[in-house]
Amino acid sequence: MIDLKNKQLILGSKSPRRKELLDGLGVDFIIKTKDTDESFPEDMDPFEVAGYLSKKKGDAFAQELSQDEVFLTADTVVILNGKILNKPKDKEEAVAMITALSGKTHHVVTGISLTHATGQITLQDKVKVDFADLSAEEISYYVNKFSPLDKAGAYGIQEWIGYVAVGRIEGSFYTVMGLPVHLVYQALKALIEGGK
Repeated sequence: MIDLKNKQLILGSKSPRRKELLDGLGVDFIIKTKDTDESFPEDMDPFEVAGYLSKKKGDAFAQELSQDEVFLTADTVVILNGKILNKPKDKEEAVAMITALSGKTHHVVTGISLTHATGQITLQDKVKVDFADLSAEEISYYVNKFSPLDKAGAYGIQEWIGYVAVGRIEGSFYTVMGLPVHLVYQALKALIEGGK
């Protein structure tokens, strides 16, 4: 349990999954978002992109924060064979992404940033995920029933596809879902206990 004392925690995400996970920590927070450019350098290591983008999202609010506000931003990337699979632009691209993931091992990295009046903390968590082989019918069923266009890599581990395709993960389930709550908890504790 974290006592935020006089701090106002702000979640900078429209994701219902991140809201649900942050609710689970038992802290009070409000949601405030703004559209941010999510581009990154082409030569950047794919495993550094999530942290870079979470920091970039936090930077967009840095000048607006009052002394008692702490802004939490996050970004999740799915990496297959060294290539980032972003959110699909349509169902066809979603099918192509899940087809590529089928029967293979990929990584999910979620970066978080806590931005406050006197600084910023950025952390990342990496998870390895093994996907079973999926038939074209199974992939089509998932994409049409769940329409995962708002998810990196075109899938949500907490949905049907996670039940049937994810045989093994190395790391936090919640990181794959979009928010490494253990890191958020640790970072908030360090921030509050540090008296910043």
